[in-house]
Amino acid sequence: MPRRTSKPATKPATASGIPDKPYFKIGEAARLCAVKPYVLRYWETEFASLRPQKTRSQQRLYRPKDIEHLLKIRHLLYEERFTIEGARGRLRELGHDEAAPPPLPPPAVSPEMLRKIKQGLEDLIRIVAD
Repeated sequence: MPRRTSKPATKPATASGIPDKPYFKIGEAARLCAVKPYVLRYWETEFASLRPQKTRSQQRLYRPKDIEHLLKIRHLLYEERFTIEGARGRLRELGHDEAAPPPLPPPAVSPEMLRKIKQGLEDLIRIVAD
């Protein structure tokens, strides 16, 4: 019996161009989106609605709907030239759960520093008034 040397045929891609598989590792997802894997990891930090499942060993597993979401983000950023903030807003309009980033806490200023600032402002007011 002859040896089988070729790999078995994979399932054809679906109509949207995403292969018919339940999960994709980060390298596969990156290839489908035509970006590097580190870009996908960065997008996860910027887009709240992008949260792939992780295995016990912390490998990311993207579902086909995650890939569609990634392609939408890529389209907004690379083709429509949105900023990250603009893309977040557009995704919110489209019904994705994109919360605005939390505001930065005010800088900690000591009471002594506030007194010095106040004194400096009072000195400036006196100079201008003279």
